[in-house]
Amino acid sequence: MKPPRILTSAAAALLGLSLLTGCAIQPWVKPYERERLADPIMQFAQDPLVDKHREHVRSVREGARGATGVQGGGCGCN
Repeated sequence: MKPPRILTSAAAALLGLSLLTGCAIQPWVKPYERERLADPIMQFAQDPLVDKHREHVRSVREGARGATGVQGGGCGCN
């Protein structure tokens, strides 16, 4: 006799949920490792002013609004 389909799908969902929550419990970066990650050498941009200017130019050219905090249309007038 085969197990009912709902029990099989419920067991699969429970297994998947337990695997996903198991990954979220442990912090991957330990507190003593955060000091090394906060080092200025780990920054993406060497010059924050140049990076801000490039992001502004990109947002004006694309005409899209993202999570960058830049408002306005594609004309460049804020």
